[in-house]
Amino acid sequence: MSMTGVQLNASPAQGGETSSPYTRFASIPAARGLYDPANEKDACGLAFIATLTRVPSHTIVEQALEALRRLEHRGAVGADAGTGDGAGILTQIPDAFLRAVCGFGLPEPGHYIVGTAFLPRQLAERTAAISALEELAEEEGLVVRGWREVPVNTEVIGATALGCMPHFSQLFLAAGDGNGSDIDSRAFRIRKRAQNKFGVYFPSLSSSTLVYKGMLSTEQLTSFYPDLLDERFASRFGIVHSRFSTNTFPSWPLAQPFRTIAHNGEINTVKGNRNWMRARQAQLASELLGEVPEELFPICSPGASDSASFDEVAELLMLSGRPIAQVIMMMIPEAWENHATMDADRRAFYEYHSMLMEPWDGPAAVSFTDGKQVGAVLDRNGLRPARYWITTDGLVVLASEVGVIDVAPERIAAKGRVAPGKMFLVDTEAGRIITDAEIKAQVAGSAPWAQWAGANKIRLADLPDLVHVRHNAASVELRQRTFGYTTEELRILLAPMATKSAEPLGAMGTDTPVAVLSERPRLLFDYFTQSFAQVTNPPLDSIREELVTSLGTSIGPDGNLLSTSKVDARQVFLDYPVISSDEMAKIANIRDGSGAKVTLKVRGLYRPEGGETELRARIQEICEKVSAAISRGIRFIVLSDRDSNAQWAPIPSLLLTSAVHHHLLKSATRTKTSLVIEAGDVREVHHVAVLIGYGASAVNPYLALETVEDMALRGHLGTVGPHAAQRNLIKALGKGLLKIMSKMGISTVASYCGAQAFEALGISRGVIDQYFTGTSSQLGGVGLDVIAAETAMRHGAAYPAQPNLDPHRVLETGGEYQWRREGEPHLFNPETIFRLQHATRERRYDIFKAYTRGVDDQAKTLMTLRGLFDFKTRDRTPIDISHVEPVSAIVKRFATGAMSY
Repeated sequence: MSMTGVQLNASPAQGGETSSPYTRFASIPAARGLYDPANEKDACGLAFIATLTRVPSHTIVEQALEALRRLEHRGAVGADAGTGDGAGILTQIPDAFLRAVCGFGLPEPGHYIVGTAFLPRQLAERTAAISALEELAEEEGLVVRGWREVPVNTEVIGATALGCMPHFSQLFLAAGDGNGSDIDSRAFRIRKRAQNKFGVYFPSLSSSTLVYKGMLSTEQLTSFYPDLLDERFASRFGIVHSRFSTNTFPSWPLAQPFRTIAHNGEINTVKGNRNWMRARQAQLASELLGEVPEELFPICSPGASDSASFDEVAELLMLSGRPIAQVIMMMIPEAWENHATMDADRRAFYEYHSMLMEPWDGPAAVSFTDGKQVGAVLDRNGLRPARYWITTDGLVVLASEVGVIDVAPERIAAKGRVAPGKMFLVDTEAGRIITDAEIKAQVAGSAPWAQWAGANKIRLADLPDLVHVRHNAASVELRQRTFGYTTEELRILLAPMATKSAEPLGAMGTDTPVAVLSERPRLLFDYFTQSFAQVTNPPLDSIREELVTSLGTSIGPDGNLLSTSKVDARQVFLDYPVISSDEMAKIANIRDGSGAKVTLKVRGLYRPEGGETELRARIQEICEKVSAAISRGIRFIVLSDRDSNAQWAPIPSLLLTSAVHHHLLKSATRTKTSLVIEAGDVREVHHVAVLIGYGASAVNPYLALETVEDMALRGHLGTVGPHAAQRNLIKALGKGLLKIMSKMGISTVASYCGAQAFEALGISRGVIDQYFTGTSSQLGGVGLDVIAAETAMRHGAAYPAQPNLDPHRVLETGGEYQWRREGEPHLFNPETIFRLQHATRERRYDIFKAYTRGVDDQAKTLMTLRGLFDFKTRDRTPIDISHVEPVSAIVKRFATGAMSY
């Protein structure tokens, strides 16, 4: 059968939609209501057992499986108790075992490929898939030596696991031309093409390793796969993993280990990491990708977990020619930015690679292997456990906790734990442990990293200074009205940051309507809320752990990530992601060696009378302009809303930033430039965080800076001068950003850029899909028409139709943070607070009823989301709760003495 006749799933190139194996062989439901499968995460246990004797044995496999069984408490089971969240083992290829059971001849070890295919259970589909795989192998110059049906015991698993279980067949391949030097690269291309075209999943397809895993519990793995009990099944190491998917659904493919790693933790920047990898695909160049790289894309498979995406990138980098230890150092770098005593060559390695890719950030313990070396690493904060033992007879045990196998105390030669940012590595061929210092010294000395980094690095301070421009008070006030500034924001937000260089603190949250329910025009930033780390992921202490956090970043185009030689990617290093207007002017005037400007400033303005139609058209026009600029070599894009006037209103900076960011991601040109935002609507820490989260590399809040400068010149900031006020504001915004990042367990702003660690509250699905792709918006909400209307209302306040009627216009008072009669309504206002106090002091139940009635009435008039809900039965009739004693009646009995504690 020819491949063009395969009817499994249509290829994306043919206009169809490939069925992802991550959903095909899983019990994961489709997105519905408040459930979104994109939120699938897990918290797990891992271990590896290895020997220093250099002799593969079944004992190592048995001990690894025993360690897995003792990690049962780290996993979970489904409602039917027979369905586990996932368990598995990764070993070296058990050559003697496979030769004995496959029934056909095999080349010498290392010269053949083997892997277990997750195939459709329907015979017709399975036959078509096998035929298609054999044709793919032929195209890659590999010969199919044979297929082996993997014996499984389905009686030990639950109904849920059985219902989505694939068919298991092992595929054996060998080089048809006798050249086995790139056999793993060919297998990689077969596997990716098979997954993308036909939805066939291989847990592994390698010349060195083999994975057995599934939607199983730790106890079920050996019962389900009898192969693992065979005495001939031997290896020098075994990596095992027990999956606990927090509030999520299990899956056969999402069980771990994966092909190079097993992971315990959460990668909280994974949305951004995936986006950046997708954007880099157009720049990837390597023989590894073959003649048609597009058939291997996307590198990060849709529907995969954060761990699976990490594994896919790690495998890609390793197959491109990098040692596995170097790959892990690139993806999970130790805290090098503020490490004053770090070896210069090691520091240069991290600095150079920070120009090529961002860290995969979040609490993580990762075990990894290339088939010969096996090791583990902790993230820079060390928020996941990894402890090890080394025995006198050469056994090495590393696990999430002690006691995974029984080891007599007298056999223990050494024990310890992996420290934050450190690596523990076992070379099973050499039979020795390689220390963290030795590993990193080898990597640091493998290339002239300092020379390469220096050739690409431009310091912002080294760029020529330009004349500082100071705006007069009238200009500042006009633009304050344009962007909806209030006197409250000047007094409560900007003044404290300008004088104390710290974000002002409040208590008890907000009791005003959320933006979508407010009757006042609100900034688009207010429609986004910060995501927080799940229960198993503690936030960072950004103050006490400043050694492991960093606000430093670089801006400029990335290079070819797969190149192992020097990559030319000139970048400007910034100490802070918030920059002054003088620094903004420097970036806007960067030129290359020939004197040509490499920065384009794009005006982010539109004509407000055109409403939604004009706003949409203008955003599209800007996106096309940016794409054209990138094609002619522009490296820095400045999106600016300066120079608005009566005819031109500023496009909300967040809308424009995210729209351009996602447009460039979709066109695979995002990594060829950096987005620097010159924004007048930014005056809070939250505003900076959302902009960076949606793709801004740096933010210049020019109007906020001009505002505090003007306040200082007027004497409103005490003894603080204009320059100090601006410097303090920048510092306060940076420190506040670091605090927000820390809530998500994210350490570096380079990882936070584009991570989209936010949820939308009150934005329509149409706006989200087009301009904020991948963002969660559970309730839907306003469309681009409302966003345009709110922008026009603010613009109209600055440029009224009859300005002479109000010659002494001033800023609105505000009332968002403190109650004001003309400001936003508050649930707790002078009237409600007075009634509550009066009722409790006078023990007046009638006044207390007036208080509760007032709060309830406010909730029902769009003050809170909860106030809009009502109880309904399944047939949608209101529930009769008249028989339930209301809280107010209980309070009345307590107040009259009829009830006591």
